[in-house]
Amino acid sequence: MKLEEADLKSLCRIAEEAAQQAGQLINSYRNKPFTRLLKEGGNTLASQVVTEVDYRCEAFILEQLKNSLEKYDLAVLSEEQEDDKQRLSKDYFWCIDPMDGTLAFTESKPGYAVSIALVAKDGTPCIGVVYDPVNATLYSAIKDQGAFRNNTAWALNQPTKSTSLTLPCDRSLLEQTAFSEIRNTLQEWATQQGYRELSEIHHGGAVMNACWVLENPPACYFKLPKPELGGGCFWDFAATACIYKEMGATVCNFKGQDLDLNRAESSYMNHQGVIFTTDLQSNSNAVGNTHMLQLIQSFQATQSTS
Repeated sequence: MKLEEADLKSLCRIAEEAAQQAGQLINSYRNKPFTRLLKEGGNTLASQVVTEVDYRCEAFILEQLKNSLEKYDLAVLSEEQEDDKQRLSKDYFWCIDPMDGTLAFTESKPGYAVSIALVAKDGTPCIGVVYDPVNATLYSAIKDQGAFRNNTAWALNQPTKSTSLTLPCDRSLLEQTAFSEIRNTLQEWATQQGYRELSEIHHGGAVMNACWVLENPPACYFKLPKPELGGGCFWDFAATACIYKEMGATVCNFKGQDLDLNRAESSYMNHQGVIFTTDLQSNSNAVGNTHMLQLIQSFQATQSTS
């Protein structure tokens, strides 16, 4: 069945309420002890660490979304549950990360968030909802209906030359031998474009890294393609991909194509990498921003020769 505009609005409201209440649950653990575990994941600590808070948030969100599954015949893909592959046969599926940035949460650092998306069977993100419990900020978007920040229409701020080029990056990128070259290349580009400096953020998860790009233009966030499993999963990028598309910002893989958010073989994204930048897709005169995207794409070759 094809969801109509009213259906998407209704489902978005449900996701927003679930995300905000899950965020309140996360906040309730800020000054309390909690169980920390390791699970199977990628080859980084950030992909392996999980807490009882993740599981409790997931159970709460699934309960909040339960009625929508039957009413709209939806599937579910959630980080802490086994993939039952119904996402490949249903027309739409909820794509849930109950708490992205768990490592930051365990370290009492900002950079964690609740992320809920509705994705069509062809991989198109139709709803994106992110809640940042640290700053009580709600980000949301509906396909073809715009993006919102705390329920107010949201558009990218135009950067001035006195601002910095912001680079939110995963800790795994910092550990790669190519990172110093990547940093130097971006610093040189920022200087050439007249920006003050390169400002790095190292402590967030994928969801908040993408949101910080939108909050601090000009900015970029990316995960390099690699042969090993990892590179994030659908639930790390689906919600923010919807928000980016509605804001006219750039979200793509390293070939410049839309992210494959419903691949049958695996939910991991290491095969294609991801790029989030404040490039304006509708602005054909944004030559500098286009060059920034090209620079990021060139880093794949840097990694393969390092």
